Amino acid sequence: MNGTVRAPFARFNRLVGVSSCFGTFGELLQGADPDGTDFLVTMPIACWTTVRFTLEPDVPGIRVYPAHKYKAVRLARAMLSEAGYAGGGRIVVHSGIPEGKGLASSTADLVATARAIANTLGTPVGPRAVERLLRGIEPSDGVMYDAVTAFDHRRVALRGVLGSLPALTIVALDEGGAVDTVRFNQLAKPYTASQRREYAGLLDALAAAVAEHDLRTVGRIATRSAELNQHLHTKRTFTRLRAAAEELDLLGVLTAHSGTVAGLLIADSDPDYRSKRDAAERACLVLAGNATVYHSLGFQC
Repeated sequence: MNGTVRAPFARFNRLVGVSSCFGTFGELLQGADPDGTDFLVTMPIACWTTVRFTLEPDVPGIRVYPAHKYKAVRLARAMLSEAGYAGGGRIVVHSGIPEGKGLASSTADLVATARAIANTLGTPVGPRAVERLLRGIEPSDGVMYDAVTAFDHRRVALRGVLGSLPALTIVALDEGGAVDTVRFNQLAKPYTASQRREYAGLLDALAAAVAEHDLRTVGRIATRSAELNQHLHTKRTFTRLRAAAEELDLLGVLTAHSGTVAGLLIADSDPDYRSKRDAAERACLVLAGNATVYHSLGFQC
């Protein structure tokens, strides 16, 4: 076992740990800096993955259910090895986040797994530690932070905490299929120098808009980012969604830049919220035959 000593489970905090992590509805903004560094800005939503981790000292290996969540096993092995534990364990993932849609389901699985294992070991694991653990596994969203964040998803590193937004609703459609975000992030992004400068300006403007709770500007930037992303990952419904947002006087269009979902953004404080939400749902049903409502998460930042 490479010198690792089987540690008695009594030294750890408990036999079972449970934790969770939210998803993000695509990105408020995704692009690259003038120096070529990629970034995204998260849009936290009330959609969750919960993980239950159980230490099994007398069982060899780490098992995960469902079995295709194998990346959680890699994470568990790394954490348990660092803790000096050489026994087995069981990971059970319960996720309400659809996979392959651009809602950060994979990152949420891993963050929730790290937190559940940390609860079991009795060792705190903060966002920076989670970044380090995920860095060797896959590109990741910034959902380990309880905030809207600017995040370097390729390097798995925080760019900055932007803050929190007032309550928002995303009425979404799914264009179908699934996207392998790891493969997508490995593709070269042929941004022009002009586009990189625009992305940098949009990030500065978005940071100010989040700080000021300027939802109109947030929606405008999200729509522009979705438009710029059309040459990388086309949304066939984007043009009609943007027209619907303008016609209904909504905040704008929000998309998963490397996913299959797109949505119409509505402020919960809008005096015409109910009628606008109903109209947005009808628009999504007409465009894609489906409509799902997501709600943003707010935080004390």
